[in-house]
Amino acid sequence: MLAETICAAVSAAGLGVAAVAAYRRRFLTAARIAAYALVPLGLVLTGVVEWAAGTVFSPTAWVGVGLLGAAWGLFMTTRAVERRRLARASAPDGTGPHAVAPSASAPALGKAARPAARSGGTAKPKGKQSATAADDDFSDIEAILKKHGI
Repeated sequence: MLAETICAAVSAAGLGVAAVAAYRRRFLTAARIAAYALVPLGLVLTGVVEWAAGTVFSPTAWVGVGLLGAAWGLFMTTRAVERRRLARASAPDGTGPHAVAPSASAPALGKAARPAARSGGTAKPKGKQSATAADDDFSDIEAILKKHGI
């Protein structure tokens, strides 16, 4: 009963401030203040305030909140244990259930395709070793882009 009275008083005071703002020809501000002032009254009339007051002061509700927290803690604990088991099962030697194929990290074209592409009958001069290394880097990038269809 006290909460409803307080909400009604807050709404009345807010509507008074909105009226003063409207008197000063600030209609947009007055409408916004009136909207905020009507919220507590609407909450009282829909019964939300009575429900919230009954829930906050109810020991049964707090036991329910505690049980929900315990359930959440159990879910998170079991999830962490499951992740740890999966991490142990997937050994570094690649025998685990989530092992990656050995060639998955290799470029799509592979090193075998590069010499065949360069054997076009032209010999490269020996002074261009750094250019060859740069070509190797760009061919890796080209392979990745071709793999993704770009």
